[in-house]
Amino acid sequence: MRKTLALAAAVVALTAGLTACSGSDGSTSSDPATTSAASSSSTATLTGTFSGLNGKKVAGTVMISGDTIRLSGFSSDEGPDLHLYLTNGTDESAVAAGKEIMSVAHDKADQTFSLKGIDVSRYANVVVHCDKAKATFGAASLS
Repeated sequence: MRKTLALAAAVVALTAGLTACSGSDGSTSSDPATTSAASSSSTATLTGTFSGLNGKKVAGTVMISGDTIRLSGFSSDEGPDLHLYLTNGTDESAVAAGKEIMSVAHDKADQTFSLKGIDVSRYANVVVHCDKAKATFGAASLS
C-alpha cells in the first residue's frame, strides 16, 4: 500500500512539473527546437542598403535580426567621429531624436552591434553620422 501511495505521489509531482513547463499551446519550453522556433518567429528580420548623402560615400548592407545589427560589405568615407544611429529620417533633427548604437569603423567591412533593450520597430533608417562634424554620411532604409 505504501509503495502504491509513493508511486502515485511521484506521478502527481512529475505531472505538475511538466505542466508548469508547458506553454499555452501545450508545447514544452524545455525542447530547444520549440524554444528557438518560437523566438525566431517573433522577431522580424529587417534589411537595407546604404547609400551616401551630402556628397559622402557609404556602401554596404545592414541586417537587423533579434537584438543584433550587422553591417556587411560596409565602407564609408573617413570621418573623425562616425557613429551608427537608428532614426526616422536622415537630417540632423532625425539623428538627434534617434537612438545612437555605437561608433562605427569606416573601413571594416563586417561589423556587428547589440541592440539589446532597443525597440527597433520605432525606427525606419540606419544612419552613419559624424558626430563631430554634425553631418550625415549615409543611410539605409529598413524594410
